Amino acid sequence: MLRIFKITAVLEGISYLVLFSNMLFIKPNNFELYHTLLYPIGMSHGILFIGYIILAFLLKNAQNWNLKDFGIILIASLLPFGTFYVEKKYCKNLFLVKE
Repeated sequence: MLRIFKITAVLEGISYLVLFSNMLFIKPNNFELYHTLLYPIGMSHGILFIGYIILAFLLKNAQNWNLKDFGIILIASLLPFGTFYVEKKYCKNLFLVKE
């Protein structure tokens, strides 16, 4: 399950950055394209965000995350590049865990 969390964290971070890119670069230049892309990008980001949060709650006890680490993992989902930090710091023992 840690492998799924790692993949979800990376995809959630990418979708967050794509959503910001759409807002910052495409919206001022081409509003119609921005509006067309907003729903699929936003929906995929929303699904990945929910999956990230659910997987974090499921893995909390299995990975022995204390309350501070768990709080950092949850708050990182709200910050750009935060999930990449979580993936790097908290999923480093990915190949040591047998699923």
